[in-house]
Amino acid sequence: MRALFPEHFGQLPAPRPALIGMVHLQPLPGSPRWAGDMAAVLAHARRDAEALLEGGCDALIVENMGDLPYLRGHVAPETVAAAALATAAVVALGAPTGVQLLAGANHEALAVAVAAGARFIRAEAFAYAHVADEGWLDASAGPLLRTRRALGAEVAIWADVQKKHAAHAVTADLSLADLAKGAAFSGADALIVTGSETGAPTDPEAARAVRVAGLPVLIGSGVDLDNIAALAAVADGLIVGSALKHGGDWRNPVDPVRVARLRAALEG
Repeated sequence: MRALFPEHFGQLPAPRPALIGMVHLQPLPGSPRWAGDMAAVLAHARRDAEALLEGGCDALIVENMGDLPYLRGHVAPETVAAAALATAAVVALGAPTGVQLLAGANHEALAVAVAAGARFIRAEAFAYAHVADEGWLDASAGPLLRTRRALGAEVAIWADVQKKHAAHAVTADLSLADLAKGAAFSGADALIVTGSETGAPTDPEAARAVRVAGLPVLIGSGVDLDNIAALAAVADGLIVGSALKHGGDWRNPVDPVRVARLRAALEG
């Protein structure tokens, strides 16, 4: 936890992984399910963010989860503008906040982070290409880090290693440790490992494998009451979405009771 947000949390007497809750935005302007009411989108984002913090989350990630089906490697200007408004509303609550724009819209996520004051972005296809359900996603590290430098942005890059909802046959000759070292070599600030899809559990061995790269390691899917102890033992952060929603469904609002139970289990 200190490795991720040292100045925010200080010297904890008993270090534990950071609990990072997902703020899943309702459909934004430009997406097929956009309902035409930005005030409702912002109110929903604030309610979920407040519920996550009330339950005990240490940090938050704002994501355009409602924009299904996702575009490949970019989002439209209206989506960027809406995401910046929503992220700024969450940042105003005071917790460390990150941004992810699907699918693989890492440059736009960085722009939102800079405009809204977010601390980090979650980046798909940072190092090495892969095939996602949106299609082929190229690696983005080179252009992305040049943009970050040009903007003078103090925004960390949390890079997925073998992203969920994707096929990685093109890199099948590389081990998970090799891929992690490649992401670190390319300039990632932290690494994320996941299961195969949203809500799917992450193998603790995957987290152990990527530790060879020497960066903070986060679990990116499938954390729940049954496995949190095992995953907390191998991770610096736990990113949780579905398990913190009513009924365990990412489409539902955040349930503060579920958040509190997971936080209590994390602290043992």
